[in-house]
Amino acid sequence: MKKKLAVISVISDIYTDQRVLRAARTLEEMGYDIYLIGRKKQLNSLMNNHIPFQTIHIDPVFQKNVLMYAFFNILLFIKVLKIIVCNRKKDVLLYANDLDTLLPNFIISKIFQLPLVYDTHEIFTEVPELQNKTIKKKIWETLEKCIVPKLNFVITVNKSIAEWYRKKYPTSFYVVRNISDQIKSQKIKTKKELNLPEHKKIIILQGTGINIHRGAEELVQSMQYLSSEYLLLIIGGGDVIQTLKEMTNSLKITEKIIFKDRLPAEELYHYTCHAHLGISIDKPNNLNYLYSLPNKIFSYIHAHIPILASRLPEIEQIINQYQIGTFIDNHEPKHIAIKIEEALNHPEYNLWKANTYKAESELNWETEKHKLKTIIQKYINH
Repeated sequence: MKKKLAVISVISDIYTDQRVLRAARTLEEMGYDIYLIGRKKQLNSLMNNHIPFQTIHIDPVFQKNVLMYAFFNILLFIKVLKIIVCNRKKDVLLYANDLDTLLPNFIISKIFQLPLVYDTHEIFTEVPELQNKTIKKKIWETLEKCIVPKLNFVITVNKSIAEWYRKKYPTSFYVVRNISDQIKSQKIKTKKELNLPEHKKIIILQGTGINIHRGAEELVQSMQYLSSEYLLLIIGGGDVIQTLKEMTNSLKITEKIIFKDRLPAEELYHYTCHAHLGISIDKPNNLNYLYSLPNKIFSYIHAHIPILASRLPEIEQIINQYQIGTFIDNHEPKHIAIKIEEALNHPEYNLWKANTYKAESELNWETEKHKLKTIIQKYINH
């Protein structure tokens, strides 16, 4: 029997993209050796011990704009091609994450007649960064229209996005939600070990994409209306982090907000467990955010903390189904502050917290990975 090899491509940081890592572990369980290819970032060197797969880092020289994407895709094509040539005696599966890695994988899949899995984590052409850039958006839309209808199937992260794509393309779209692993930490680090204050009510916003239109600016502004017993913990990265830090300084609320860079999931879990409220307040001003179901929702559930969220359909459905939190009605900073206080003092707060245990038992990667295995096995055996 031939050995099996999966080549997984992603343009994000492979050490903090938890969906990519979960997919890699699932494919490993299916008997695949794994090559994981991603963009080189400074954080990589801090996390080399956290990935048990063969990894390849691409440094596209340019870090932004069209040149970055062009060079990354050229280098990705070369790297994947080299792996294929060096492993011709193995059954190879190509696994492209998001539209910005699809083209080189699609070309190589056609050249060598290899199976290709396309996993789109969002509606790529509707991200806010493209909405005022007509030419760039048109390029990505054209690329998507040329390739996606030729694929046997596509995987995406929730029902709303799958339904949006199904109306657009005659391709089968399957849902594998971006749900966290159940982290079984032997012992949660103490607040003292994490340098967190002992007697404050901790509000947490976490994620690798703390970007514009996700409500982070208004959340920071809301802290000026809360007393000193409240602390906002922002953990992760994104294009507004520097703006948030400058805003914190200008509002003179540095004692109310702590910033931490991206952390491995196991380390992040310690901080999340000490929070009293998890925040997810993306704005529904583009399709990508409207239909989003951020991974942090499941991280909050697994850390057993109630959630304060904006009323996005996928998030609202989960919070209402399991009764694990409440919602903001608008993004005015004063309103957010009021809702934070109401949530933390709500008569059903302890019930919300208790309900996260039931939600965790049903919403975890163990259930989702079986879907992924079934989809891939069905495709490979077809």
